[in-house]
Amino acid sequence: MANLKSLAKDTAIYGLSSIIGRFLNYLLVPLYTVKLAAASGGYGVITNIYAYTALLLVILTYGMETTFFRFANKEEENPRKVYATTLTMISITSLLFIALVLLFIGPLSRFMGYADHPSYVWVMAVVVALDAFQAIPFAYLRYQKRPVKFATLKLLFIILNIALNIIYFVVMNGKDVGYAFYINLVCTGTITFFFYQELRDFRISLDKALIHRMLRYSWPILVLGIAGILNQTADKILFPYIYQGNDAHAQLGIYGAASKIAMIMAMITQAFRYAYEPFVFGKAKDKDSKETYAKAMKYFVIFTLLAFLAVVGYINILRYIIGHDYWEGLKVVPIVMAAEIMMGVYFNLSFWYKLIDKTIWGAVFSGIGCLVLILVNILFVPRYGYMACAWGGFAGYATAMTLSYFVGQKKFPIDYPLKEMLVYLVTAIVCYVIMQQVNGRLSFWAALVVNTLILTGFLAYIIKKDLPLKGLPVIGKYFR
Repeated sequence: MANLKSLAKDTAIYGLSSIIGRFLNYLLVPLYTVKLAAASGGYGVITNIYAYTALLLVILTYGMETTFFRFANKEEENPRKVYATTLTMISITSLLFIALVLLFIGPLSRFMGYADHPSYVWVMAVVVALDAFQAIPFAYLRYQKRPVKFATLKLLFIILNIALNIIYFVVMNGKDVGYAFYINLVCTGTITFFFYQELRDFRISLDKALIHRMLRYSWPILVLGIAGILNQTADKILFPYIYQGNDAHAQLGIYGAASKIAMIMAMITQAFRYAYEPFVFGKAKDKDSKETYAKAMKYFVIFTLLAFLAVVGYINILRYIIGHDYWEGLKVVPIVMAAEIMMGVYFNLSFWYKLIDKTIWGAVFSGIGCLVLILVNILFVPRYGYMACAWGGFAGYATAMTLSYFVGQKKFPIDYPLKEMLVYLVTAIVCYVIMQQVNGRLSFWAALVVNTLILTGFLAYIIKKDLPLKGLPVIGKYFR
């Protein structure tokens, strides 16, 4: 229980920074969707460019975050040497990437559809290279269990980014979408200077034997990461190429804006991942590790389902996050959230092959899931537009999650409380169906009241069954 409390504390810090950060970042969504009308396709450009950026970040970090945690926790390895070696490798590859992009900026810009705006491409290339470099000092902070500095720097970036965007798009009344990328470059570069302490004693390290061992461990994670991020971004990258219409960026912008509302699931999953990854590797030697993993999975499912219902219940309020002419895309929100829940479950399941150093399995599962997603997009986007993107993500994550569970139970069996989680799932589905009917038939205030009652009932069930208030710190004494 002490280990779970430690995990909960770190998740709370990472989660608070992630949730606050994402919430603050959401201020950019109404800003962009008001200043850049859906028909202009401006927000579609932002959605498309950032999809490429997310994919490139995975490639440029090539699994070294997880690899760093794995090797830094090995008794036979020197954590400082592992850190120096990892940072050296990432620095070299990031510089090489920038050089290649600048060398071939013309063909790259034309291929991506931005021949008239090559600056969009090279600016974001520099940003993603800096992000890849920063990923290792951020990982080092997590290894050292310093979530406060980690959270502070993440929030600082977001606050600075929002401030500069407001200055340009509101105060200066700017309309050039490219400034969203230029501002990102300024903010990312600024954050780099705050890693002075983590870089002060850094020395270039190219231990060939260590590099070989690390790369042998990390390459399947790279494949896994590429497949995983493609599950999140492939639809946004492919859409302009396969959509049969002249308004591809406009439609992509609507889908991207509506999906932002569903990203509360991504926030929860990301917060859990930041704390869970070092926790799992540090816990691996304990006798009760499997029992702890099973409990963590159950609580993850419970609280993501609660978040799902909260978003559905208050969608009539949350829709104001985006501009009115983007509201037609709100129908994708439940689908995207459900896909994010399955992605989180898949992430929790994924540790069995990381702990037995068989990361190739992750590459296989994610690869198959990615192929399913891409196939759904290619077959159905021309006919159904961005709705096919949402269902493609759902199908891809469902496939990867299912495969990981059944193979994992043979290779590294964990007794997950499936019956208990199934009861929560069925209960949440019933609540969701009722909420959807309520949202469609009742007035704004009536729907708000009914959905609040439903959500309160679901929360009460959680408290009664798995989270007794008397067991909580501070407030628990009032329920004894």
